[in-house]
Amino acid sequence: MLWTTIAGSLPKPAWLAKPGVLWAPWRLEGAELAEAKHDAVLVALREQEAAGIDVVTDGEQSRQHFVHGFLEAIEGVDFTRRQTIGIRADRYRAEVPTVVGPVRRRRPVHGDEVRFARAHTARRLKFTMPGPMTIVDTLADEHYRDRRRLAMEFARLLNEEARELAALGLDVLQLDEPAFNVYLDDVKAWGIEALNAAVSGVPCKTAVHICYGYGIPANLQWKATLGGEWRQYEETFPVLASSHIDQVSLECAGSRVPVSLLGLLEGKDVMVGAIDVANDVVETAEQVAATIRKALGFVPPERLYPCTNCGMVPLAREVARGKLRALAAGAALVRRELGAA
Repeated sequence: MLWTTIAGSLPKPAWLAKPGVLWAPWRLEGAELAEAKHDAVLVALREQEAAGIDVVTDGEQSRQHFVHGFLEAIEGVDFTRRQTIGIRADRYRAEVPTVVGPVRRRRPVHGDEVRFARAHTARRLKFTMPGPMTIVDTLADEHYRDRRRLAMEFARLLNEEARELAALGLDVLQLDEPAFNVYLDDVKAWGIEALNAAVSGVPCKTAVHICYGYGIPANLQWKATLGGEWRQYEETFPVLASSHIDQVSLECAGSRVPVSLLGLLEGKDVMVGAIDVANDVVETAEQVAATIRKALGFVPPERLYPCTNCGMVPLAREVARGKLRALAAGAALVRRELGAA
């Protein structure tokens, strides 16, 4: 009950990539880089375990970018033909690779990462990949020229990968879909269809992570325009409730999301964001517990998973460690109140 988890990423050690920078380039190459990635995964696992996190991840230590880390192994995506485009409805500009032909997996993409993490933790293991809509929104497409068609193609590739990862002992497969908070009509038109296709037949628990993004200036400026209440979830939650996904995450800490919207996810596990990743302030256990208590008004405790709002890769490592400890301590407080400690 009230198992804790994180959205996915943790800060990378300074010897692997520059601290405090999203998608920072690697500081090593070749065999040294491969060894350093393994070392960083071990550190990420141990830090989550030491903090008391129940469902751990590899901290996304082996990937420079949460979308491109998957795309690097996909035939038909050309990283030598990069274009700068507006993504997330032109919220900010990003340099992205280009789809130049039919897409297919050249090889298994993340199998080695899951195999290594599974061998080095006895806790429940979650692994994250980008969702179909967010992939489509983080590419320049010069081949399909049809967002729905491209999303369904990527859903097929994600499904192939997800089935293989589940067979390696994965407990939770999470798809990251920040684009779901932006393209609300597309979510209903084809986003849920693509999400369902991506998890079809996957035997482990499946999750979708939806949030308002990292605490970078472009996202903070966008949030400032959303008014006194953030109600994007009001449109996406009813269709997610009817989807094949088992778990849905959302951002609650420090946000203006009405907690009552959780009631729209009846029948789903809910990963409630109780840690704000947009600042360096480490929450107290009581602050985390307060967020959990509010969520319990709409989600039964056996379906509630205290979580972070989003990934923590831009934060200082000590800040992230403090937030992990606060997350676990806050959940423990509420468990004791429920007599489940």
